[in-house]
Amino acid sequence: MKRLATLCLAATVIAGCATSPTGRSQFMLVSPQSAIVESKKAYLSTMSELDKENKLIDDPKMADRVATITGRLVTEAVARYPQSADWEWSVAIIDDPKTVNAWCMAGGRMAVYTGLFEQLKLTDDEFAQIMGHEISHALANHTAERMSRAMATNLGVVAVAVASDNHAVALGGAALAAKVALELPNSRTAEAEADQIGLELATLAGYDPDAAVTLWEKMAKVGGGERPPEFLSTHPAPQNRQAALASMGREVRQLNPTGQLAAVHPVAIVR
Repeated sequence: MKRLATLCLAATVIAGCATSPTGRSQFMLVSPQSAIVESKKAYLSTMSELDKENKLIDDPKMADRVATITGRLVTEAVARYPQSADWEWSVAIIDDPKTVNAWCMAGGRMAVYTGLFEQLKLTDDEFAQIMGHEISHALANHTAERMSRAMATNLGVVAVAVASDNHAVALGGAALAAKVALELPNSRTAEAEADQIGLELATLAGYDPDAAVTLWEKMAKVGGGERPPEFLSTHPAPQNRQAALASMGREVRQLNPTGQLAAVHPVAIVR
């Protein structure tokens, strides 16, 4: 019981609160910097496996398109969130025509799947909306939030194990938390937040905010209404999402009324 009390005290001490870019209170057991460190390890490991499987696209035309659009978004991200200036911004293009998905880890490491382009026939403006949304998850420390949620769940598992002197379960708890953190989807609140921040980034970068609506219209049609694409499985889309994006689009257009394109920040293409 003494060890259990010590564990609970430690959990209380490391728990903290942060504030998201939209002013939302965030519960943090994992610091944003720790999330960046762990994300880098996971990213490099994933890229190594994909490289062995020859799954990393090296097509110059596609790489240039992805790097240019993403680079403009990163320019605005760094301008609004200076702490991201030192991030190792990079993007991998993964050869997987059946997967409609994209993501951005803490620290600016990104990936897009060829299924996005092949199945959705994306315009540049629509692709900018996707990447703006994903980059926003990283900027708003949503990775650290997901890891914290996993840790909060795992602390209960470890506490029971310590109380029962089950050391094997207690030691395995940390691994369980890490695995859950990678698989855990963002909350609906985090998704709405990324919608807002991403729309602002894309508009500032010079892309049409109306493309957010046409993008989700295309997303809804993928798979013929049978099985939703992976992008939708981890990005809950309530029925009013398109309406909300249309409303936000009218508001953010004033951020860049002429649609002037931003400069392109260097973004490494993972090969």
